[in-house]
Amino acid sequence: MTVHVVLFTSDLRVHDHPPLAAAQAAADEVVPLFVRDDAIAGAGFAVPNRAAFLADCLAGLDAALRDRGGRLVVRGGDVVTEVAKVAAETGAAQVHLAGASSGYAQARERRLREELHRQGCRLTVHHEVAHAVAPGAVTPAGSDHFAVFTPYYRRWSDHPLRAVLRAPRAISVPDGVGSEALPRRADVAGTSPGLAPGGEAEGRERLASWLRGAIEAYEDLHDDLAGDGTSRLSSHLHFGTLSPVECVQRALEHGGPGADAFVRQLAWRDFHHQVLAARPAAARSDYRTRHDRWRQEDSAGDDVAAWKEGRTGYPIIDAAMRQLAHEGWMHNRGRLLTASFLAKTLYADWRIGARHFLDLLVDGDVANNQLNWQWVAGTGTDTRPNRVLNPLLQARRYDPDGAYVRRWVPELAGVAGHAVHQPWKLPAAERAGLDYPEPIVDLSDALDHFRQARGLH
Repeated sequence: MTVHVVLFTSDLRVHDHPPLAAAQAAADEVVPLFVRDDAIAGAGFAVPNRAAFLADCLAGLDAALRDRGGRLVVRGGDVVTEVAKVAAETGAAQVHLAGASSGYAQARERRLREELHRQGCRLTVHHEVAHAVAPGAVTPAGSDHFAVFTPYYRRWSDHPLRAVLRAPRAISVPDGVGSEALPRRADVAGTSPGLAPGGEAEGRERLASWLRGAIEAYEDLHDDLAGDGTSRLSSHLHFGTLSPVECVQRALEHGGPGADAFVRQLAWRDFHHQVLAARPAAARSDYRTRHDRWRQEDSAGDDVAAWKEGRTGYPIIDAAMRQLAHEGWMHNRGRLLTASFLAKTLYADWRIGARHFLDLLVDGDVANNQLNWQWVAGTGTDTRPNRVLNPLLQARRYDPDGAYVRRWVPELAGVAGHAVHQPWKLPAAERAGLDYPEPIVDLSDALDHFRQARGLH
């Protein structure tokens, strides 16, 4: 009997899964394996929100496999050690793995290949599993990656997509392969109260619902904070309960301006992954340094704490930060505003904000989180590195009647009209009745400080 192992990482699904399909086609029996990685936990990435969502995803994957006669094998420890053990226990001839972009994933792949080679087992890496277009699949002349999105998007759009694969009908797992118990969401403490459920079934239903209706208005409403016209599929893409290839294919089949705008956002996701794959150090260092002397937490501690708690005195910023704390998710426009406020208005190190986002975001993807933060901070791929988003102007544009602010900042629920965005301008008697802070910084002074720091004066 020929045995192959499929190592699941950020691809927790059975639909459109090339490693699983390849193993099924080539082997008599397959071991679907997930390893709870001690290194990820030790580095602080196994935060409560993602741990709870992961538990849902693993339960869903196990259920889907059992529906097909199989099961998920769960081990804990060093990934390379545990995969090698399973391969040795089962006499596996081959291990299948989805390609990934982070420096850690690349190093893990190298180690795994070497260890499996020593014991006579082959590692096969499948690309375009976690991406619609894999890192390195399209490159400009003279470079290993695109540094500007628009030319990347043109090449990305012309790149042929692989066919979407059906879920297997039946899976045969060797007898006697030991497994730990599945983690349970109920056992994870400290999660956000409004945390959404995870799992492939949930992701596929959300995608189907999105394609049935809301995608039509996406081009016009994706920046509308109160309208919340985004797909909310980012967490499922991060954990791989949805295939980005399938998302692109189904959106293109749907057609229309909203679908085109949605596909463009999926291309942005791949863009950041190809940057990180080529420049792994960008996860922690400036992609393009501006020689900033950022404020650190020892000097900006009170301001940073106010930002994290949603108590800056700027309602649109505080609303977004409170949404993050409550849901483990934040509207895309809110992410841009809060990041600009921390990095450019408070002139605090972008890494402080990126770490806080990773502590809470269910979709806390290193490539997109770190490189979006750098884009806003002006140290990444933004072609206008010195732009500063004014929270008052942005609030009037993207939350014109204040509905988003009133939803997340209940202290201001009774403030009418545009005044909700500048409560410090209310008459003293009205302001006295609000349990809401004064602004922690003057926007004009902050803009001057940023321009001086960047040498723009």
